[in-house]
Amino acid sequence: MRRASKTGTTAYAERTPTNFDGQAMETPWFAKRPVSEVRPGDHGWLAYSGPEERDRVIGPFVREGLQTNEKVVYVTDAPADRLPGLGPRGGVDLDACGRSGQLRVISRRDACLNRRGEFEPAMLVDTIGREVDAAFGEGYRAVRITTDHTWLVDRPGTPDLTRVLGCEDRVGDTVSPSTMAMAICQIDRRACPPGELAAIRAAHEVLVEVNPEFDDGVLKIIRTFDPDGLRLVGELDAARHAVFAESLARVSAARRRVHLDLSRLGFIDLGGLHLLARHAIGLPADQPLVLDDLAPDVENVIEMVGWHRLPGLVRGSRTSPDTEGTHR
Repeated sequence: MRRASKTGTTAYAERTPTNFDGQAMETPWFAKRPVSEVRPGDHGWLAYSGPEERDRVIGPFVREGLQTNEKVVYVTDAPADRLPGLGPRGGVDLDACGRSGQLRVISRRDACLNRRGEFEPAMLVDTIGREVDAAFGEGYRAVRITTDHTWLVDRPGTPDLTRVLGCEDRVGDTVSPSTMAMAICQIDRRACPPGELAAIRAAHEVLVEVNPEFDDGVLKIIRTFDPDGLRLVGELDAARHAVFAESLARVSAARRRVHLDLSRLGFIDLGGLHLLARHAIGLPADQPLVLDDLAPDVENVIEMVGWHRLPGLVRGSRTSPDTEGTHR
């Protein structure tokens, strides 16, 4: 399998993680990327909580590849027009992409099942290698590969965990050194016990999430799905109250309980807290706004002004970093 692109260069720039002060941070054992920042060499992981989260990650991954000079390989038994990002509203000419070979929808039987219909990890790795080599010869700048492994863990008679992990390790060994291939392995986390889910997650270097709802370099607003809500990263000041209020109203419209993940919020002004209180005043007691990972100093301000007594505003839990990629 080829490790270099046809031009010998990559169109994907490397970036060093920084903190709020612009200082370089020590990189953890995995990277977390929005789907539009996935790049060649990434062996990505998506443990989704339902169709909405899956579609909002895999849809852009597939669609953005087809809208550029990249090949997309999707291992699935579903027809192309039912895949994330490829429906009638996707804006992709499926017939043209299929005829040209830019989109390859490969059945499980052809990609990874032996003659007895059993999962064969070596076949999947060989399939990936062939598709990447073909893409190199066809002049594509990169190859995007994805498949959903839920079927491997949610039915009787499926391969044991050791075999699945061995497959993931081999896929990682194939994708990670490549300057052409990038992959997202999907799994419905509701179908997999937490311990097994964590073990499979550990075989991936990149956790892939939805693209931000908003990101201006100061504040980032990210949709979360388990639990439903928003994650705030950076600083929430007066200049960003309006965009935050819009995002909060949008996510609250069809959900009984909304969580705000504040674990990475470095600053919130009094106006931002007042915005939360105003939103909470209109909520029923059984549909509160839940504040997760609330900083102690912010919690003190909320209690000092009495907003903690609002039935629609609830202090939530503190999230362990060990749950990254298995629970949001």
